[in-house]
Amino acid sequence: MTHPRHAYVHVPFCRHRCGYCDFTLVAGRDDLMERYFAALGKELERLAEPLEIDTLYLGGGTPSHLGPDGLRRLFGILEPRVVLADGAEITVEANPLDVTPAFIAAAHGCGVTRVSLGGQSLDAATLRSLDRDHEPDDVRRAVSLLHEAAIRVSLDLMTAAPGQSLPAVEKDLAAVIALAPAHVSVYCLTWEKGTAFESARHRGALAAVPEDIERAMFETAIDRLEAGGYEHYEVSNFARPHHRCRHNEAYWDLRAWEAFGPGAARFDGRTRITNHRSTTTWMSRVLAGEDHAGDVDAMSAEEAARERLVVGLRRRAGVGRDAFRKASGYEIDAVAGAAVDRWVRAGLATDDGTTIRLTRAGLPVSDTLWGDVL
Repeated sequence: MTHPRHAYVHVPFCRHRCGYCDFTLVAGRDDLMERYFAALGKELERLAEPLEIDTLYLGGGTPSHLGPDGLRRLFGILEPRVVLADGAEITVEANPLDVTPAFIAAAHGCGVTRVSLGGQSLDAATLRSLDRDHEPDDVRRAVSLLHEAAIRVSLDLMTAAPGQSLPAVEKDLAAVIALAPAHVSVYCLTWEKGTAFESARHRGALAAVPEDIERAMFETAIDRLEAGGYEHYEVSNFARPHHRCRHNEAYWDLRAWEAFGPGAARFDGRTRITNHRSTTTWMSRVLAGEDHAGDVDAMSAEEAARERLVVGLRRRAGVGRDAFRKASGYEIDAVAGAAVDRWVRAGLATDDGTTIRLTRAGLPVSDTLWGDVL
């Protein structure tokens, strides 16, 4: 357990809820912003002293939906309690429609170094199928403006959208590489319980992409982005040299981090405390001085070791046996030896006695492997 050097702030506001989204957010409720700011300021008071951090990530929801003045207001609330170290990475998630010269000026003034852009696709038909509210040219314009302002861009790309073909994904990848963002995150559409997409699938109005095509899309993304100069450093993440997401790497290292806002989860190295997911319930409880945690997950030392192995194996570098033992106090074979042996025999992982890594065949099915460990 160490002093947190990383912080996440959840901004729950969106203009529109996409049909696949199950995130903690409220759409069309900008009237709640003042109450949100008041609750955030109140929650920050639990910090006994100012927190110096190396990375700050504003996620959502859509933080850019706050607009230029709202972004300044947010940083003004954070400033007395959260101190940014020299060279800190400061990321803001943004909708392409929100990226205007005024927004960029505000971001610059707040010290933002990185924008995670929810582009999802550069194909109009795919964007419509994903229920997005922007067009391909909005993504291009946003990336251009951010590059001109010397703000690093991380672009989200989604595959396996309803009706999407492999050639459409290949075209998307070529378009993304042409835009030259510093970082690309590639996510396969997941059909989350309770979403509009999942309900439509049950009714037969939407259909998932066949599993073999979905896998081909993922493997094509790896090939095309690596050929385009991106390092595939985590299952879903690709970066130009020296442009990895430092904040996410803190998560994958299981370093301690702080978190504020509805649905935000903080972690001290052993215990994860997640705030209530309802934006209005979180606000009411915080402002009333009541417990606003929705879930507390206290892991034993062995459970923490198992989680460390799982998140570590999502990274292409794999997990070194010596580093794992020093960080967790456990040998890998003691917590997952049998599982690792099965993966190696199935060609899903390699183990050279020093480092365990997932293979190219193991990456697409990695989520199905973790039950063997957790």
